[in-house]
Amino acid sequence: MTPHRFLLRLLVAFCAAAASLVGAAAHEVRPAYLDVREETPGVFSVLLKTPMQGDARLALSAAFSGNVVKLTPVVSRPTGDAMLQTWEVRAVEPLEGQAISIDGLQNTMTDALVRIEFLDGYVWLEKLTPGAPGATIPASQSSWTVAKTYVSSGIEHILLGFDHLLFVASLMLIVRDWRMLVKTVTAFTVAHSITLTFATLGWATLPSAPVEVMIAFSIVLVGTEIVRMERGQTSLTISWPWVVAFVFGLLHGFGFAGALVDLGLPRGDIPLALFSFNVGVELGQLMFITAILTIVAVAKRFFTIPRQAVIASAYGIGTMAAFWGVERIDAMLRVGG
Repeated sequence: MTPHRFLLRLLVAFCAAAASLVGAAAHEVRPAYLDVREETPGVFSVLLKTPMQGDARLALSAAFSGNVVKLTPVVSRPTGDAMLQTWEVRAVEPLEGQAISIDGLQNTMTDALVRIEFLDGYVWLEKLTPGAPGATIPASQSSWTVAKTYVSSGIEHILLGFDHLLFVASLMLIVRDWRMLVKTVTAFTVAHSITLTFATLGWATLPSAPVEVMIAFSIVLVGTEIVRMERGQTSLTISWPWVVAFVFGLLHGFGFAGALVDLGLPRGDIPLALFSFNVGVELGQLMFITAILTIVAVAKRFFTIPRQAVIASAYGIGTMAAFWGVERIDAMLRVGG
């Protein structure tokens, strides 16, 4: 077997394994979310969102270290691929200074985002992990803490946003000139920064479910353009990739905004939080691009990457994105029905 033929088979096998792995692990890598909001002095509404695995949810529960009394029973409601649980509590002792934890998180592979909003507008955010399933609620949060939290959340969102990364990878397969690559990635960045800001501030909104479907099929479209280019054909995407990157970047920005809306923006620090999240998204994107370029550069030192490998990659990307699109349409129809 020739090196080129071996590389091609290896690439196809990798794409198939990646699709299977992403589909199987999707439920486990989705983070849990705990939202606690002070409605009246000392009374808080609680929402716990946990990922579903089939018909069962992850066995997670919220716990406070101080005297917190449950006022209403827990109401559970499945929604798509998650379970929503809501109830109300009264904090006999102030929440500030108490430890909050997600019991059962240590037995999973997922993280949990905790958001607590007080009547005075103070918002505390913290990411809990299986290794650190609890944290102490501070009396206040510095600007540095806000910036660090939102930068970290932005990086995590883009690096776990396989659809966004796959779109960027598709653009990199079309654009071979580094100057045009910089121009294309910049156009994508500017575009999704615009809609991320507009959607988060409520200036422009789109329903999240159709947006996720369109994001998936935007990847399919770019995947087909890779095949056309390798066949010697031309199109707007091939000739002017930065224009297409900008247009679809506007769409992807609404997808980023969904995560930021879930996080919420702390009153008094909205510009800082929004800017920090955007910075985190861009840092994560640059990390991914750097990693891909490094891998390609190292590979080229040992062998010439065959044209068939690029075409196989395009088919793998398109197949995976089409699967996501169909899956999201099915979820949207089930929720609507």
